[in-house]
Amino acid sequence: MTAVSPVAPLLAGVPARLPELRTLYEDLHAHPELSFQEFRTAGVVAARLREQGWDTTEGVGGTGVVGVLTNGEGPVVLLRADMDALPVEEKTGLPYASTARGTDQAGDDVPVMHACGHDMHVTCLLGAAGQLAATRDHWRGTVLAVFQPAEEVGGATTMILDGFRDRFPRPDICLGQHVTPTPAGSVAIKPGPIMAAADFFRITFFGRGGHGSMPETTVDPIVTAAAAIMRLQTVVSREVGANQSAVLTVGSVHGGTKENIIPDTAELTVGVRTTSTAVRERVLASVRRIVHAESDATGCVKAPEIVPISTFPVTDNDPAATEAVQSALSTALGKDRVLTLPRPVPASEDFSTFGTELDAPSVYWCLGGTDPGLFASVDMTSASPPDVPSNHSPHFAPVPEPTIESGTTALLAAAAVWLRREPAA
Repeated sequence: MTAVSPVAPLLAGVPARLPELRTLYEDLHAHPELSFQEFRTAGVVAARLREQGWDTTEGVGGTGVVGVLTNGEGPVVLLRADMDALPVEEKTGLPYASTARGTDQAGDDVPVMHACGHDMHVTCLLGAAGQLAATRDHWRGTVLAVFQPAEEVGGATTMILDGFRDRFPRPDICLGQHVTPTPAGSVAIKPGPIMAAADFFRITFFGRGGHGSMPETTVDPIVTAAAAIMRLQTVVSREVGANQSAVLTVGSVHGGTKENIIPDTAELTVGVRTTSTAVRERVLASVRRIVHAESDATGCVKAPEIVPISTFPVTDNDPAATEAVQSALSTALGKDRVLTLPRPVPASEDFSTFGTELDAPSVYWCLGGTDPGLFASVDMTSASPPDVPSNHSPHFAPVPEPTIESGTTALLAAAAVWLRREPAA
């Protein structure tokens, strides 16, 4: 007999779970944790997975959690959610807004907020995990529920390096999603590149410190850093073609301790995002050229240091698998809510590391999380309205509904493409 999709039975119980998932989401939002410090979140995840009957492993890659649910012979499906929050002070005014603080990698006390929606990702995957555990009569195969630390700062790589390939079944497909400032209830997807590759690095300029009143006796690395920042802004505007794509961001600047002291060093952190190998190589070469040239122009005492922080590839959707997922999403959510992205998103993410390192195709989509009433229409070809907060904004917070329901539904519908069952004779 022809295999049938189990998506309808899998989705039938989602509405009944929404009140509990809403409570979970608000709790996670109020208790964010920085990258590689997701101890409470990991504990919540592990406890829920064990309650649902998943074989659960904690401490993967530091704070990562992997649940394995085997239900007969069949494909292995990896579903991934990231757990970490950001050093941002929340300004949403929500009753469950974060007041948490944490210690960053530099040892500084910082505010902490789920400003990128990872609390929503965890909520949706736990909702899908609960449904899968409760509907085992309607699917066959194995599911890996992967809760990853430190998205975009090496968490996926850390999990892989912690023996992921040897410790867990090899997936036949990797599936993931990320909430975005687009209308809640919708999703957006495309075959091929959907998010940019990323290269993050730290640049240090070496001057010669001294008294602020006698700059002639010094070599000022802060001036060097300032000049480099401005020159770096020309890389994309003057060296990348209009039909190509790249983003270069100087994310932090550190130098000096007091207003009347010229320091010995100044430091920048830089992120580069590209969607093709040729553009990536050109942009990175330009960065190196500019950094060394500005150092020489100032007369720095030694060459600048450019130290990689993290790097990960383009998020590249397998065309055939994407077509199947898009069809499943259209059936589950409605065709009018499943949009096709016209071009790759310039943001980056390390989800693609799982597919690349585990030799498995992957599919990734954008999950709308903003009040639909703020949009004149659902149109992915135009920019979001200027009053819609973006990811990493202190005002960013996905609306719980319908985002939780659509995000949970999307994961189940996509997984069901592979988790098929022969009907009874």
